[in-house]
Amino acid sequence: MPSCRTAARGPLPAFLQFGSVACLLLLLGACVRIIPGDTRGSPPPPVTSPPPGSLPETTAESAIALGVSAGPTVESLDLRQGDAATALLSFHESCPKLVTREDASGLTRPADWQEACDAFASWPYADGPGFFERYFETVRVGDGSAFATGYFEPDIAGSRERLPGFDVPVYGLPDDLVRARPGDAEPTSKEQMPLGRYDAQGNFVPYFDRTEIENGALAGRGLEIGWAADPVEFFFLQIQGSGMLRAPDGTIMRIGYAGQNGRGYTGIGGVMRERGLIGDGPGQYPGSMQGIMQYIREHPVEGRALMRENQSWIFFRELTGDGPLGALGVPVRRESSVATDPRFTPLGAPVWLELDRTVANGLWIAQDTGGAIKGPNRFDTFWGNGEEARQIAGGMSGRGRALVFVPKGTLARLGIR
Repeated sequence: MPSCRTAARGPLPAFLQFGSVACLLLLLGACVRIIPGDTRGSPPPPVTSPPPGSLPETTAESAIALGVSAGPTVESLDLRQGDAATALLSFHESCPKLVTREDASGLTRPADWQEACDAFASWPYADGPGFFERYFETVRVGDGSAFATGYFEPDIAGSRERLPGFDVPVYGLPDDLVRARPGDAEPTSKEQMPLGRYDAQGNFVPYFDRTEIENGALAGRGLEIGWAADPVEFFFLQIQGSGMLRAPDGTIMRIGYAGQNGRGYTGIGGVMRERGLIGDGPGQYPGSMQGIMQYIREHPVEGRALMRENQSWIFFRELTGDGPLGALGVPVRRESSVATDPRFTPLGAPVWLELDRTVANGLWIAQDTGGAIKGPNRFDTFWGNGEEARQIAGGMSGRGRALVFVPKGTLARLGIR
């Protein structure tokens, strides 16, 4: 999903905490996440504990339950035309979902967005700030204290066909990856039947883990939709949840999340921090994606074992649009789309960030979610693809304040002054 900075200190970037938008998944996580038997996508599993130094935990399950207050007027914010114009286009792409989708935060109703969405067709593109000033007001969720990381769309060497030097299989979703039938396994904590497979005797068993898949458990079944050149780059593409395979002839194949093997996710950044391999001390590697990749390359045996501690494996499908898809089902855009927790920020809503990492300041549109993006005012900013995107997302860690834009009239309806 879910571009960016120097070596991060303190909290790990989102791509090290979850499998995006997003993608990050990001990271991003950061694409439509489809698994068998589900009517809509679901993000990679969340981390088992919050990242160090992130926002305080809350037991509230929605923005309304947590508490919201009126923020400053949109006119008082320093909206810039370029920033507002790109946000306006992303807002427009979100409108078909905004006017039909129920808002888990409790802040808005589908009909609340209709006027602003209808107005886009006749609004002059050159007046992006005026659009948001005309149709929106701001709310502060909780105390408004925000924490933001970053994610990006990896661009790695790959090919549709297996070529010399392109030996890492990119698998599509296998047909034997299914949810257990009732009675064949215990439901998960989310009251879903677990993902796995049925063996030759008809017993439900966990699906193949990362080590088994790398050792050839799925070979020879025709599941390969492409081939990557570098297993380390592909590992991090899996964590982001989407990316591009760039062939030697320059052609590009964009791939996105199709499903996950049901195995638990282990963030190797957290493991390395616990073992004293990353940090600011003598002999430690930087706690950024670049630093972690450096360790893996300089210690190939230990690095491979470290990656295999993350038993989760991501399956892909080819994407034919002009960008990776976020959880809202629309393309996420560079420096415009942000992943968030939909319990506290309506998906599709504009978000204003003022952080100590000023490159991320400004207007964003909430269009994605992520396993590590949990809680009020927790955001994962998307930075597109390319080396600059990798650098910015790889070290992004910013704190400050956040405001959520809601349609005018929302505050009065909610009785907020």
